Amino acid sequence: MENNKYKEQLNELLQTVIDENGSDLHISAGHFPIIRINGKLISLTEKKMVTSHDAREIAMEMMNRDQKEKFLSNYELDFSYHYKNIARFRVNIFFQQGEISCAMRLIPIKIKTLEEINMPPAIYDFCNSSQGFVIITGPTGHGKSTTLAALIDKINQERFDHIITIEDPIEYVFEEARSLIDQREIHRDTLSFPRALKSVFRQDPDVIMVGEMRDPVTISTAITAAETGHLVFSTLHTNSASQTIHRIIDSFPSEQQNQVRAQLSSSLLGIVSQRLIPGIEKGIVPACEIMIRNHAVANLIRENKIHEIDLIIETSFEQGMVSLNRSLVELVKNNLITKKNALNYALNPVELRRMLG
Repeated sequence: MENNKYKEQLNELLQTVIDENGSDLHISAGHFPIIRINGKLISLTEKKMVTSHDAREIAMEMMNRDQKEKFLSNYELDFSYHYKNIARFRVNIFFQQGEISCAMRLIPIKIKTLEEINMPPAIYDFCNSSQGFVIITGPTGHGKSTTLAALIDKINQERFDHIITIEDPIEYVFEEARSLIDQREIHRDTLSFPRALKSVFRQDPDVIMVGEMRDPVTISTAITAAETGHLVFSTLHTNSASQTIHRIIDSFPSEQQNQVRAQLSSSLLGIVSQRLIPGIEKGIVPACEIMIRNHAVANLIRENKIHEIDLIIETSFEQGMVSLNRSLVELVKNNLITKKNALNYALNPVELRRMLG
């Protein structure tokens, strides 16, 4: 009977996230439940304050026996949780000061199109390529997974390809349209990202999606996959195209870095670095830096002049490249975001202030 009580409490909170167009739910002992709406945390003070017992029972309600054992052994666990047939949530359960807390990210059942999430048309061309490496970057919670899913689903709708995704955990579940899609989850369908990527070469994929590049082995194998005739998509927690390239190269020992630069210069298709910014009217609006590899970018990567890539992006607008500041300026001019928010999210606010006049 008590389990039903916590199942109902959990369902009520998940439904609130959906009804309020929230993105996240936080359950932590000694606090009211908290949801994030348009980037801001809102305390649900009309709900019952969460006790230690509540937090533990709600967490246990979401896990099966194997997950409970793994959580109690490792003190934290990532997994996905299905809420009826309405939505899925990416869940992280963890201990803090001896108490159990839950952080849950809403993953809608329906995958939005690139048009619906207002992504610039310049990135659509990545879906037409037969091989190469595309990286979606940005801070945590700024829509990388949503953009990645939209790109993969565009291919699914338009091409008869074999798509393999490797994720931890699986977030968006794709409905096959024209493509054959196999989705593999770490710890359920495979032991690790490196192992899954090593096996993927024997699984005849056309398109490979790696949920996140976490170590040099994963990065190296993803680059090799792009070099050997596959279209590869992945994400990194970096803030710009140049920082992303630095992060990739710096993750390798110095004696390997020249080889990685050479591989990247030939296999990289582009990097999209995005921010989700509160809109003036409502909701959130994406601002994107877009780097598309051309001869100039390839040469700068090969010659280790990565700091000069920002200038190439700034001066290659006609090729579809967009700097983050230019994207922010357009959003301000179109009255989609405030000048204050643009400056808050800029990597170079001094330059942005000059551009805004």
